[in-house]
Amino acid sequence: MNSNKYIFKKKLSLRRKSKRRLLIESAFMFILSLFLVYINYLIPNKNLLLQNLPNNLNKSFLLIIDLFSNLYEIFLVLFIFISTVITLVLLFGTFFRIFRIVKRKTRQISYK
Repeated sequence: MNSNKYIFKKKLSLRRKSKRRLLIESAFMFILSLFLVYINYLIPNKNLLLQNLPNNLNKSFLLIIDLFSNLYEIFLVLFIFISTVITLVLLFGTFFRIFRIVKRKTRQISYK
């Protein structure tokens, strides 16, 4: 019964990392940071991009609002088409059942 209360606990290893592994990980992080600095250096017109950022964000926000207003209309038209198709199927099913009831033979077989 005592072991049941620990059934969902994760079993983590509590060992320390070796100095070699820590050195390799720090070297990897250093190389990755140098690579990111180099990529950042290669981007042209950084100042112009940063200056135009508020304007671009404003335009993007307006486009998102326009997108949602258009999505409402698109979903409304889709609802109209889908409800029309469902209505036609239900009406066809109703008339088909009525036709089968009217056309049914009057003679019924009774089992005794």
